[in-house]
Amino acid sequence: MEEPGVAPVATESFTGVPSLITTAQIREAMEALAAELLAGDGDVLLAEGAQGWRLVTHPRFAAWVRLLRHEPPPVRLSPSSLETLAVVAYRQPVTRAEIEQIRGVSAEAGLAKLLERELVCVVGRAELPGRPIQYGTTEAFLEFVGIRSIDELPASDVLSPRQIDAWLQSANQPRAANDSDMGLDETEETQLSLESAAAKAPEATP
Repeated sequence: MEEPGVAPVATESFTGVPSLITTAQIREAMEALAAELLAGDGDVLLAEGAQGWRLVTHPRFAAWVRLLRHEPPPVRLSPSSLETLAVVAYRQPVTRAEIEQIRGVSAEAGLAKLLERELVCVVGRAELPGRPIQYGTTEAFLEFVGIRSIDELPASDVLSPRQIDAWLQSANQPRAANDSDMGLDETEETQLSLESAAAKAPEATP
């Protein structure tokens, strides 16, 4: 007996649908549908992001969509902000002091711009004196770069945590001052060791 006000469900609509669908089958179907929409050059595309699959407008309509939504045109990040963003992405969670030590310049302006655009966020505090704030990337950063997770970032020997830890450790270790630090010339033409000076000195006459 059917309930009042409820439309009957056509059972023939489910004919041929498997009772168990795997994740791999769902991904294959979504990828095939995305490729079909892309090849059709239609108004919408199927794009995969950090939160799953979404229907999005074609990039050629971006300017018109911005006008309809009264949004300003996108502004490019400065090289300084991009460098700061790269350090945060590969190093996170990272403090401002660590970013400044890696880049060698102040990171205050770059971090402020990245926080304003929601590409970076506060993720906690470091277990260090003063409990400095730690920064990490956001889901907006994943969409900005076009990846689904941080694991899809290209490998980097320069910005990997292991390489940076080794560099910071060596940079913080004291070393003995050499002739260059004292302002002396280290070239062989002007600086002679005691052995070479003794060999070149004329023999004393009796």
